[in-house]
Amino acid sequence: MNIQLLNKIAAVGLDQLDDSYNVGENVENPDGIMVRSAVMHEMEFAPSLKAIARAGAGVNNIPIERCSENGIVVFNTPGANANGVKELAICALLLAARDVVGGIAWANTLTEDVAKQVEKGKSKFGGTELMGKTLGVIGLGAIGGKIANTAIHLGMNVIGCDPFLSIEGAWNLNHRVSRAATYDEVFEKADYITLHVPATKETKNMICTESIAKMKDGVKIINLSRADLVNAAELKAALADGKVSAYVTDFPTEEVINTPGVVAIPHLGASTEESEDNCAVMAARQLDDYLKNGNIKNSVNYPNVEMPRSGAARICVLHQNVPSILTKITAAVADEGLNIENMTNKSKGENAYTVLDVSSTPSDDAIARISAVEGINRVRVI
Repeated sequence: MNIQLLNKIAAVGLDQLDDSYNVGENVENPDGIMVRSAVMHEMEFAPSLKAIARAGAGVNNIPIERCSENGIVVFNTPGANANGVKELAICALLLAARDVVGGIAWANTLTEDVAKQVEKGKSKFGGTELMGKTLGVIGLGAIGGKIANTAIHLGMNVIGCDPFLSIEGAWNLNHRVSRAATYDEVFEKADYITLHVPATKETKNMICTESIAKMKDGVKIINLSRADLVNAAELKAALADGKVSAYVTDFPTEEVINTPGVVAIPHLGASTEESEDNCAVMAARQLDDYLKNGNIKNSVNYPNVEMPRSGAARICVLHQNVPSILTKITAAVADEGLNIENMTNKSKGENAYTVLDVSSTPSDDAIARISAVEGINRVRVI
């Protein structure tokens, strides 16, 4: 099988792919693609393409809807870079609390009597401590949860909101993290607000004039998630009038760089050796397991499905989540005279996935019959 690389992928990740794969930047007719930041929206996908593995969490560089329609499974690696982003977030809190960046730049302009000038001028770069302040965490997933827990150990009061918080995520939270029912409650109570949600239609411009008006005067905002979460023009207005006292972002844009009160970090959140290695390993393993066994874990467009192998062949059917389609799939298998030894079916939103282990290898005619069922996106046999 062929694996195309659209970005540099850590060697430790590529080592997860054995000699049954042909891996490289220029491979043709790929069965799988591994990508980090390359934008894929204008790419034409070969009919052979079965899966895309994103070595990272965000997938806004991948055309998810088109992939779903073509039965292409898109993986990401949630949590693999969580520690790296958490550490940068703690750094961002400190940079928001004290004008460290401005102080460093000023110190580098001094030419003589440096020690004397430092003592005389340092007060304008002073700030406040984190202990005793309230941190609001929007999104308590793998990254937000770690930040919330670490902030507790720094002596901060922490309030968090996540409408989609998983049971596992809740178990991992420190018991002193307070739960807010709405984002507005976080906005009203927090001295610092840190954003850890994906960029979607619902979250775009969630930080805007309306939401900022609900915040404390002098609030400090941390955004290590995506630039689109913040309306840049309205944020700059809030910085200018003092409503927001600091904005630290990992996503510099033309609108925010060189703005007083803004610390723009060049997208370093997951740019650690450890994070890149972790993401590459997770992405490669997920891609390998899907291509060889049909198992899905951490897909953003299809449900998680894992089933031990049994039978002579495995039929993997990616389809729409509509009534009666499962009956039509199993009828086509039965008409072929195949015994279904094991089967699982799960759905995720509008998409579903059915895996059938059968007693013998199905004929091309049987696969064609399944493929012809209305609502089927892709059928493959392993």
